Amino acid sequence: MAATAIRYLRSVGAPTAAAPPAPHARSVGARPPLRAVREDERAPLDPAEFRSVLGHFASGVTIITAPAETGPAGFACQSFASLSLDPPLVAFMVGRTSTTWPRLARAGVFCVNVLGAAQGDLCRAFAVSGADKFAGVPHTPAPVTGSPRLADVPAWIDCTIHAVHTGGDHLIVVGRVEALGTDPTAAAHGPLLFHRGAFGRFTS
Repeated sequence: MAATAIRYLRSVGAPTAAAPPAPHARSVGARPPLRAVREDERAPLDPAEFRSVLGHFASGVTIITAPAETGPAGFACQSFASLSLDPPLVAFMVGRTSTTWPRLARAGVFCVNVLGAAQGDLCRAFAVSGADKFAGVPHTPAPVTGSPRLADVPAWIDCTIHAVHTGGDHLIVVGRVEALGTDPTAAAHGPLLFHRGAFGRFTS
């Protein structure tokens, strides 16, 4: 289990299970104290306009999964990116109010499932809260962490949690890549894209 994820859970008062540190866990020092943003520090931005403008940036779509004591956990995520080649690192952002994130943090591992053009319905299923997201969804354990690797995704990245940073109302989760791979058949159909609140696909 990554030491940084444990520190985060303890900071918010969540229960944690005793476990030895993950072999790739990295210590990044104490988290800076959080404080509320004063009114005079807020930028004069309308939240709706912020979302509308940022929505012009097209992105891919992923499902982040992890094993958990109460069953597999996962959520849809478009804020995923590669971060570093040496060491191999990736990152994703998750809302601080997410009910799924604490389960991933306890696991200390995750798998990024990159979705294909025909997997919009799968993404919608994982975007809801409170439902059994894995019902009827075939998956196998990722080779290193055992995180759910969803069937028929174009690519997957198996990771251990390397660090967790605060970023406003979100957390920035950095993962160290332990294994990865592609499905050429699934990849041939192209990626699932998200742009201005709707799904789309890439055409050349």
